[in-house]
Amino acid sequence: MLQNIISLLTEKTVFQNTLLNYVISILIFIVGVISIKLFKKIVLKRLKKWTEKTTVAIDDFLVSIFEKALIPLLYFGVFYLSIRSLILSPYLTKVINVFGVTLLTILTIRFSVAMVAYILEFYWMKKEKDIAKKKSVQTMITIIKVFIWGMGIIFLLDNLGFKISTVIAGLGIGGIAVALAVQSVLGDLLSYFAIFLDRPFEIGDFVIVGDYLGVVEHIGIKTTRICSLSGEQLVFSNADLTSSRLRNYKKMGKRRVVFKLGVTYQTSLKQLKEIPIIITRIIKGINDTVFDRAHFSTYGDFSLIFETVYYVLGNDYNKYMDAQQEINFAIKEEFEKLGIEFAYPTQTLYLDSDLITANSVQENKSFKRVKK
Repeated sequence: MLQNIISLLTEKTVFQNTLLNYVISILIFIVGVISIKLFKKIVLKRLKKWTEKTTVAIDDFLVSIFEKALIPLLYFGVFYLSIRSLILSPYLTKVINVFGVTLLTILTIRFSVAMVAYILEFYWMKKEKDIAKKKSVQTMITIIKVFIWGMGIIFLLDNLGFKISTVIAGLGIGGIAVALAVQSVLGDLLSYFAIFLDRPFEIGDFVIVGDYLGVVEHIGIKTTRICSLSGEQLVFSNADLTSSRLRNYKKMGKRRVVFKLGVTYQTSLKQLKEIPIIITRIIKGINDTVFDRAHFSTYGDFSLIFETVYYVLGNDYNKYMDAQQEINFAIKEEFEKLGIEFAYPTQTLYLDSDLITANSVQENKSFKRVKK
């Protein structure tokens, strides 16, 4: 009986394979599936319990992505090993190979997309508190996903035997035309990546671009919108901003302030020497300011000019104006106490009394001759 069964298995042929070959193939597949099930039940289950106890989030992600991407690949590997003992037709072998390459490519793309999305979402977006910035990250993730899928599909088609280089060459003229048409769009898109990664400015920053100034309201894929001080919205292309000399006052740690004041030429030397001391004392007594210098700098057309330099700690313009206003009030008060007068544009006319008398006598003689 046993001999008859063995003989049947070894001698009976179906589609160029003996029954024994089919039995071996099925056994390999069953053993492989059982091994994967045991692996999921024992190893993965323990890994999940271990990751639940840790405070790091990346181990949970790795176990999850391993289960979603690698397990299907293991099932296909078991199936592929089981049919290696069989003699298959060239057409069926080609179909299986195509399916394997497609599955491997798709799983690799999904793994890459998941890794990129995880890095950006869980490590980058956690640092961002602003909703607009989080939307920018989401836009970046979408663009990267499209790029990865595009590259993956090109790789798949190339491995399946399609001549991608020939197709690209055939689209050469059309590609050039499309590239020229979307040149500005691509330039703005690349500039958006530069702004997003390099962070020369962010939403809420006060910036000056050429003759325009305002607060950044929105950073889009193609344009950036700035609200000017007068209320209207200014729209700049991203390429214009990255190629311009842009001043960002939000990044300013401290503001350097230079101001000048003039006193009259009638101010005494003693009073002139007191002025730098007065200014120094006033500025040092104001919070969040750092005094630098105060000097009698030059002789003006109608005043004696003093130049003062100090720093305001912070980038708030209102804070700077409050400090400057307090300084101006204090200087005015001290000058009034000491009798020091501020200068203003004046002209002094000096007359020679002898010359005036001579001119008057000459005019009287001329008048008498005319009268005769």
